[in-house]
Amino acid sequence: MNHYEVNFIIDPVLSGDEIKSTAKVYESLLKDNECQIVHVNEMGLKQLAYPINKRTSGVYYCIEFSSLSGGIIAKLELALRRDERIIRHLSVKLDKYGVKYNDDRRTGKITSYKKKEKKKVEGEVVAPIAPAPAPVVVEKPVVTPPPAPVVPPVSNEEE
Repeated sequence: MNHYEVNFIIDPVLSGDEIKSTAKVYESLLKDNECQIVHVNEMGLKQLAYPINKRTSGVYYCIEFSSLSGGIIAKLELALRRDERIIRHLSVKLDKYGVKYNDDRRTGKITSYKKKEKKKVEGEVVAPIAPAPAPVVVEKPVVTPPPAPVVPPVSNEEE
C-alpha cells in the first residue's frame, strides 16, 4: 500500500460549517475511491507567509491516507484545483520514514498535534522553585602605576 498526505488551505471567509463540509467532501472522495483514511488533522486558522488571492490567513487541513494505487492523486488534485474554496494544496507520497514520523506524532513520541497540557498528579506535592542566589561580586584591587622617573632638565648652554 502507498501512503499519501494531502495538505490544503481553505478560504477563511467561509463559515465554520462550510469549512468542515469542504474538508468532508475530500474525505468522502478518498473513501469512495477505496482509500483508507489514516488521520485527519484540522490545524485551524493560521497566518499565511504571503498574501494569496488577497487573503492573509487560511484554515489548514491535513489528510493522511493509504491507497493501493496512485490513480486517486490525479482525481484529487483536479478536484482541489477546481474548488474555489481551496486557496492552496499539496500532495505528498510518504516513504517509510514519513509514515513512521506521522505515527510518532500522533502517539505523542514527538511533538503531538494537540497542545501539550500540564499533567497534575493527585497527591503529589510540588516544591516551589527556590530563587537563584545573588551573584557574587568580586572587587578587583586598584592598581596604581609606579611614579614616572624624574629626569633632570637638559640645558642648551655649553659650558
